[in-house]
Amino acid sequence: MTTCFGYTRVSTLKQGEGASLEVQRDEIVRYAEKHGLTISRWFEEKETAAKAGRPIFNKVIQDLLKNKADGLIVHKIDRSARNFRDWAKIGELADSGVAIHFATESLDFQSRGGRLTADIQAVIASDYIRNLREEALKGIRGRLKQGLYPHMAPVGYLDQGGGKAKTPDPASAPLVKEAFELYGSRQHSIRSLCEEMARRGLRTRRGGFISRTGMENLLGNPFYCGVIKIRKTGETFQGVHEPLISTGLFQRVQQIKTGRYHVKVHRHVFTFKGLFQCARCDTRLIAERQKGRVYYRCHTSDCKTRCIREDDLDFGVRTRFAPFAFPDAKFERLKADVEQWYAARKVVLGTVQALNLRQAELHSRIEALTDALIDRLIDKETYASRKEKLMIESRTLQDRVVEIGKQDANATKLVKFLELVNSVTGLYPIVDPHEKRLLVELATSNRIVDGKNVELVPSEWLSTIQNAVGVLCGGPVRDTVRTFTPEQIEAFEALERICFIPEPTDPVQQLTRIFEKYCGTHSEKAGVKTSRRQSQHSPVLPDPAEGTALPQPVTKPNR
Repeated sequence: MTTCFGYTRVSTLKQGEGASLEVQRDEIVRYAEKHGLTISRWFEEKETAAKAGRPIFNKVIQDLLKNKADGLIVHKIDRSARNFRDWAKIGELADSGVAIHFATESLDFQSRGGRLTADIQAVIASDYIRNLREEALKGIRGRLKQGLYPHMAPVGYLDQGGGKAKTPDPASAPLVKEAFELYGSRQHSIRSLCEEMARRGLRTRRGGFISRTGMENLLGNPFYCGVIKIRKTGETFQGVHEPLISTGLFQRVQQIKTGRYHVKVHRHVFTFKGLFQCARCDTRLIAERQKGRVYYRCHTSDCKTRCIREDDLDFGVRTRFAPFAFPDAKFERLKADVEQWYAARKVVLGTVQALNLRQAELHSRIEALTDALIDRLIDKETYASRKEKLMIESRTLQDRVVEIGKQDANATKLVKFLELVNSVTGLYPIVDPHEKRLLVELATSNRIVDGKNVELVPSEWLSTIQNAVGVLCGGPVRDTVRTFTPEQIEAFEALERICFIPEPTDPVQQLTRIFEKYCGTHSEKAGVKTSRRQSQHSPVLPDPAEGTALPQPVTKPNR
């Protein structure tokens, strides 16, 4: 009695749920009964044959080489192998005396002609896989060029099916954004960030905690800022999915990861560490804690500046921040000037109704020009030249209509921007220590301590705003419509450059995040959010919708 192994295979687990394996088994049984063969054992595999290394196939080969059966029955040649290495193992079995049978192939594998035919079919099966792979890669590359990520969505996104962009996961997307912001603040190492995000509830797709390697990969994935990067080839594509973070934050995180910013977890976190210099010897003041108080000392031996307490330094900063706020009358005048500025722009651009009438007239002229070409009243060159001029004029009118629509929005945005700058003085006393430090870094450039005196120089962007406000509010108040001087026009343009053209590390965006944390968004009317550490004597910030800043009392701390 001749015993044989029966081997069936499909390429994926999903295919295994269908009827393919059952059909293969039936064909093998029918073939065995027809030729008087006995199936001693069945082997079933759900793995592609395009690559060598199938575990069950290798087990079949080992058992046959140990003479545990006389032969092997496979449904078809491509069910046994689709690569030359595995096909060579089939050939070695035949050379060692093992009978190889294919249930649906009318060939004799033991003969020279049958062996040649089988070899040719094996080559065709291998070429089919190569062609299939090329077509699949072509399709994947086409999706990438469209801005679609054809693989499984990373943590923070959800799959929407083939041909659709990934969408943010409402549960995990905010946590991923927080992970980037926390690491970008230089307050966490990778290890402490993993612990913090586990505490906040960030999980992998399988529900486990994110490991340090997983966190490294997450922070290094540009997918979260809208760029698709294929790790194997290094190619990048512009994605059409909604980004979770800005490119500026992503670049900052990469700089920290590569060591351009050294992240340390300090035992003592000092608010103004490394920010202030001694006015007499130009060295950094060193922060240290003595008897429960924080002091900033100049360690130059012959320098007369010795130390300043942190609460005195904090008082000096608050005092220097006070002039950053605009008086109520000046701020109201500034808002009126902004409204007049954009109203004047709308007059220059014209009315939407007049532009639409001109646009309709141009369309009529283009249609008449087309009719003239059809009637052969003009040649093609004349038609193309005149149509080009009309199309350019039409496009110019469309741009002007869009620009008119932006004027009201730009006026509102510029007023809110000035409110934000006006709020720096009121924000400083109530924010967290690391946010105090951020405010000082954003709003000032040179920070000097001379004895017990604190000197702050406003940052370039803040100086530009102060100078522009001084120019705009420097003239006498008139009830008539104001005519702006060239200097005032230049001041408005300077304000717009800062407000509407942010850089990757835009200080305005960072101030906005702090403002919204403590005061809510601009759309909130219910009042001001304050820190839990804010005492009943802390200054109260204005509602951002009101547009005026209440005076902030500054009192020197008691010793």
